[in-house]
Amino acid sequence: MQKLIIKGKKELSGKISISGSKNATLPILAASILAEHAIIKNIPLVKDIFTMVDLLNFIGLKTKLIKKNNVIEIYNKSKNINTLAPYKLVKTMRAGVLVLGSLLTKYKKAKVSLPGGCAIGTRPVDLHLFALKKFGAKIKIKDGYIIAKARSGLKGANIRFPSISVGATENALLAAFKAKGKTVLKNCAIEPEIIDLIKFLKKLGANIHVKGRSISISESKKKTSSVLHKVIFDRIELGTYMIASTLLAKKNLVIDKIDPKIIQREINILKKIGIKIIQKKNSIIVKKREKLKKISITTKPYPGFPTDLQAQLMVLLTQVKGKSKIKEDIFENRFMHVPELRRMGAQIEIKNKTAIITGPTKLTGAEVMATDLRASVSLVLAGLIAENRTIINRIYHLDRGYESLERKLKNCKAEIQRI
Repeated sequence: MQKLIIKGKKELSGKISISGSKNATLPILAASILAEHAIIKNIPLVKDIFTMVDLLNFIGLKTKLIKKNNVIEIYNKSKNINTLAPYKLVKTMRAGVLVLGSLLTKYKKAKVSLPGGCAIGTRPVDLHLFALKKFGAKIKIKDGYIIAKARSGLKGANIRFPSISVGATENALLAAFKAKGKTVLKNCAIEPEIIDLIKFLKKLGANIHVKGRSISISESKKKTSSVLHKVIFDRIELGTYMIASTLLAKKNLVIDKIDPKIIQREINILKKIGIKIIQKKNSIIVKKREKLKKISITTKPYPGFPTDLQAQLMVLLTQVKGKSKIKEDIFENRFMHVPELRRMGAQIEIKNKTAIITGPTKLTGAEVMATDLRASVSLVLAGLIAENRTIINRIYHLDRGYESLERKLKNCKAEIQRI
């Protein structure tokens, strides 16, 4: 099993280019089932993307992945489509359940394994199924599979989600794409990745309007057989490297291939902590940190502070004087990195859904274990600022969502090695 070895206390300098968004690419790949031909640019070359491509191939689509250009070309003209998404391909990737909406829309049936992914909470598919049933789908769960049928096709519906869910919003959009009549979705997730999916669907002919947390989809007679789309940048990767820059920038570190407008909430929180950030059109410059201030925040759906940056921010707060607090309000089991950070010397106490971080604390290298995607990168950040050597086990979690992490950090003078 592969590990990362990090020698800490190496100051960073240089430039980091941000990859395309994994969380935007995955639903767009699922949506490509609805097209005859799609070219998708700026995709990140990470494990979850490769798994989704394997799933599309299994279903019967033809894919051509051009890794050197981060481009995938997809054809769906086969008459021999397999409407099954098997456990072996969905077990490690929660986004596999998104093919459910696309398959139901185009082929009126689907059999999709209940999904896997990071063990950060229950994240049930109840809201996905709740929405699809509103469209008229008949659904049952048997032997670990969702079996769905819509023999007469899906019909437009008025749906109000009981709670905000990114995945359920995405599946509902895919189901509404060709649903007869008008669909209105309320209390939706409105993450930038969902807006990117909507842009893709519009290129396919969808008639979609977004107002606040409401999305309306009208039946469109327009048919577009081919679509070209460039995926947005990965705002979680950007946030991760912004925090790394804050902790270790020698002078200034430039992060480019981004749109700062999308991550204003994160930038404002880092500024509140005391970090100097210069925003430009397609890049930001993170200044060397001075005196940092404690903070109390709560993770919330976009445009709130993202749960996917909670673990990384926690590492930063170990270096801030006083007691900072992070309340995790999205997933009930997303503090699994805390015991590993404690092994490195962090002073973190968990009370109910809140982590209380006391700093500044000198971290010391140790052998630690990654438990999920974002926890794994938080341990990388901790290893970069710790004294001596850190060994991170189970880094396959990291490979699910961060493209060329070692190369990007090495280019900025970090001492990091995979063995």
